[in-house]
Amino acid sequence: MSPHIRKFFSKEEKDDIKKAILNAELDTSGEIRVHVESECKEEVLDRAAFLFKKLGMENTSYRNGVLFYLAVNSQKFAIIGDKGINAVVPDNFWVDIKAQMSAQFNNSKFTDGLSEAIAATGKHLKKHFPHHIDDINELTDEISFGK
Repeated sequence: MSPHIRKFFSKEEKDDIKKAILNAELDTSGEIRVHVESECKEEVLDRAAFLFKKLGMENTSYRNGVLFYLAVNSQKFAIIGDKGINAVVPDNFWVDIKAQMSAQFNNSKFTDGLSEAIAATGKHLKKHFPHHIDDINELTDEISFGK
């Protein structure tokens, strides 16, 4: 891991992203994670899918996990949704979310792009996977960092 990748986001930005995740998950059983790396030397969707499994995202009760993956130095990013959420979101949902993120990223507004995408994802998770009284937070809300 690049020692500097953990410094890509300031403490305040990390807190803002975590708050966006917490807010998005507030009324849903869905799970959202953000993973950040320096480089992605392979196809970005392949790397994101590998990390999705490695991070245990497919182990949620309703298969409704979503991973936002960023490789900052490679200027690549991807969104991976598990089969539960993919079965219910509209066609082009992830394409539209990615386009909105890209517009923000092109203006170096990485925290805003992520936070808005997380909020939009949370709305769909809430609609299709409402919070149940016995729900637990199945995955950490902390940003994870890789190589």
